[in-house]
Amino acid sequence: MTISASLVKELRERTGAGMMDCKKALQDANGDIEQAIEEMRKSGAAKAAKKAGRVAAEGIIRIVQDGQSVNICEINCETDFVAKDENFNAFAQKVMSALAANEVANVDELMSADGSVLESAIQELISKIGEKISVRRFTKATLDNNVGVYQHGDRIGVVVDLEGGDDTLAKDIAMHIAASKPVCVDESEVPAELLEKEKDIFIAQAQESGKPADIIEKMVAGRMQKYLKEITLLGQPFVKDPDQTVEKLLKSANAKVTSFIRYEVGEGIEKKVDNFAEEVMAQAKGE
Repeated sequence: MTISASLVKELRERTGAGMMDCKKALQDANGDIEQAIEEMRKSGAAKAAKKAGRVAAEGIIRIVQDGQSVNICEINCETDFVAKDENFNAFAQKVMSALAANEVANVDELMSADGSVLESAIQELISKIGEKISVRRFTKATLDNNVGVYQHGDRIGVVVDLEGGDDTLAKDIAMHIAASKPVCVDESEVPAELLEKEKDIFIAQAQESGKPADIIEKMVAGRMQKYLKEITLLGQPFVKDPDQTVEKLLKSANAKVTSFIRYEVGEGIEKKVDNFAEEVMAQAKGE
């Protein structure tokens, strides 16, 4: 029988199992999702079903550079303890090898590459470790200029494409980005919706002062300029020399940052706050 993509998607969300495993299970169960889940649990393929509702906001960032080609990836788990586990790190190495060997555009394509080797590996790891594991995101980049790579432990990774300058400057800029978290290179790249949101906040705050409209307008303009310097790479004080901005540093070296990538473990993921007593009971019951 024909199994719809939406049904496969639902089973994936409920079990955490791979796409091909879900499709096969649904075919074997004649499209009955509850029966498919039951059979997958029996076979051990869906041990992740109990973990699917949990939040995997810990993990590691991995970067592999080969000349001008750089791959950066975030692999998540539930706890910092597992992020240090040798089995988890061995899986991360498999992910990076698969990234290097395949031209893939998204995580689904990566997981199903090479006959879904990674999908099988992640289910085996979940069964062994007992936590939700996921490959969250990756970027495959081939850069044209000096490549700057900086990794702060396992939690932050940065890749910089620097036109002009040298390898040392490229790495220094990457380290700065890791520490200072710019949103983009310069003001022209700041998303309009982000500017609108911040401006609305500044207007509301300024109006509470009770000052005239023309004064409020000047207050908001000043705060917006300060905000833009804080979130743009060029406007920030350079971490190694706060007396000069990154823009001045680059100009003195006749260099230009054309792009950068910054990954931090768990950024943007809303972490679930569990009741400690309930968590202990859940672990005692093996859930």
